[in-house]
Amino acid sequence: MAKRNPENLYQTVNFHFRVGFRLGTETFDMRFQSVTGLDATLETESIREGGENRYEHVVPVRRKYGPLVLKRGLLSPTESGLTAWFKEAFDDEKVTPIPDVDIMLLNEESQPLMYWTVNNVWPRSWKIGELNAERGEVLIETLELNYNRLLFHE
Repeated sequence: MAKRNPENLYQTVNFHFRVGFRLGTETFDMRFQSVTGLDATLETESIREGGENRYEHVVPVRRKYGPLVLKRGLLSPTESGLTAWFKEAFDDEKVTPIPDVDIMLLNEESQPLMYWTVNNVWPRSWKIGELNAERGEVLIETLELNYNRLLFHE
């Protein structure tokens, strides 16, 4: 992991990143236009104490994550193992979770500054952008993934 010199600290930029998928023994890197959904929330429960009416105790009960949303230019299943994985899930109804996906924020030398790992990842939604004969834009696919845990690494 690349360390930053404390004398040259600057705001971290968000445009240089990499997403790595681990399918079986193979790890492959995919390029995306954007990644969102690196979020964790603690759900809470209120508990009323008998005889105490001035307040309630609020306690954490479980964590809630994501979903992870990835956007990129459309690739066919023959060009992308990830697209083939989505196709298998939605066409054949065979959902095979991926144990880990790493999202790495990179520095100017393309070394990881920090990264996040999401666990037990499976396809939740697959959207293709608008087909429009009046525009010459890259056709974007949006891949939405569910995951069970988010780990932050420095």
